[in-house]
Amino acid sequence: MFENYPKERSVLPEEMQLIYNEHYRSNRDGATPASGLAQKMERWLHKKVAADVDFKHDKTTLEIGAGTLNQLAYEQPSQYDIIEPYESLFKNSPLLDQVGEVYKDIDDISIDKSYDRIISVATFEHITDLPKVVAKSCLLLKQDGVLRTSIPNEGTILWKLGWKLTTGIEFKMKYNMDYGTLMRHEHVNSAKEIEEVLNFFYEDNKCHTFGPSKGLAFYRFYESRKPKIDVVKAYLGVK
Repeated sequence: MFENYPKERSVLPEEMQLIYNEHYRSNRDGATPASGLAQKMERWLHKKVAADVDFKHDKTTLEIGAGTLNQLAYEQPSQYDIIEPYESLFKNSPLLDQVGEVYKDIDDISIDKSYDRIISVATFEHITDLPKVVAKSCLLLKQDGVLRTSIPNEGTILWKLGWKLTTGIEFKMKYNMDYGTLMRHEHVNSAKEIEEVLNFFYEDNKCHTFGPSKGLAFYRFYESRKPKIDVVKAYLGVK
């Protein structure tokens, strides 16, 4: 299984590398009409992840790919640790005082730690070694813990049409470049591949879609429980 992992990102053209950080920040901030619309739609992703808790709660929580800490607009755990390799995304955030431990990689976390919840919003599509990350999440959950993951429905026609007719047009008008090149660089995993990884390591996976079906939706949300610990340990090569 998963012989194609870890994946390699496509190389961005030099002219796209030059504007990458500028575009990424404006996109995350919702600073353009298209990105602002996308952020309004992405509220579904955040709300689904937070649907199992009150706004203020005591469940120990680890967020994979915390970015600008925007999940804290939807929930505020009393213990909230994050994994985020790009410090520039959160270092000036007024929400930083709500964060406990900050990790750059899931391998930086001792398996002696455990969480009630591990959450992730629009991140799994970006992770080049997704099976390793999901497997490690199994070891970091408490016995009755849950992994709550929301993702764009990458690899389906509705998702492709969505970005082509919004951000894709805006990006072309602003930079005269193909947004598809950037998407192929960023989104290394399809929604189908993410589901396969979750099913491999977790016995119980419930899926909800922002749309009528998996094949015709903008987003998906997964609630994963009951890690297959023997499978996880065999995959990671740990005892």
